[in-house]
Amino acid sequence: MARIGLVVPSSNTTAEPEFRAMVPPDSTVHAARMPLEDVTADQLSEMADGAEKAAELLSHADIDGVAYACTTGSLLHGRGFDAELESRLSELTGTPAVATALSVTRALTALNVETLAVVTPYASELDELERAYLTESGFSVRSIDGRGLVDNTEIGSLTAVEAEQQVRSSLSDESDVDGIFISCTNYRSLSALATLEGYFDIPVVSSNAATMWDLSNRLGVSLKHCPV
Repeated sequence: MARIGLVVPSSNTTAEPEFRAMVPPDSTVHAARMPLEDVTADQLSEMADGAEKAAELLSHADIDGVAYACTTGSLLHGRGFDAELESRLSELTGTPAVATALSVTRALTALNVETLAVVTPYASELDELERAYLTESGFSVRSIDGRGLVDNTEIGSLTAVEAEQQVRSSLSDESDVDGIFISCTNYRSLSALATLEGYFDIPVVSSNAATMWDLSNRLGVSLKHCPV
């Protein structure tokens, strides 16, 4: 049994149900929230100030590990900020901690992905920040396709079917990539990953799948469902 802690944006409605879908029945997921309404660089930067308080509150529940479950929020300030987040949250909770952006790079590396197509719900400002982060992390980003959304509740209203459709419409069968990344912990896509992997015959990673895979490895938890 494990108690999984999540630090999430206040407007995120996807991370908790998708994490619960992956953990075994004897494990539980507990979230604390940081204020965020719109997914912009300014609001994400301000939101990070609430991470330590959220982690401290989660520690009262005697959690076994914690995830900073926000993709752009953990890559916003480039490489190094992600590891700093993990260190700070681990120190506050006394448990292993992961940050989504760094979890994604670990998952892609474990899957031997080098050339990448990225699909996001974001506006171009965040797409370019994500491209820069992934490039700095050693991946060749061949394409990045965003929906142009800023309102995080609107992102959370998207379905896994819409995520699958976006991936299919943004990539051709001959796309020169060896991996696909569906970005955003509030973009519902977990149930579409296996279908997309079968169609394109390459690894398909989402923010939530990578984060849960990374944290479960640190905790020694065997997931009942995780595509990574």
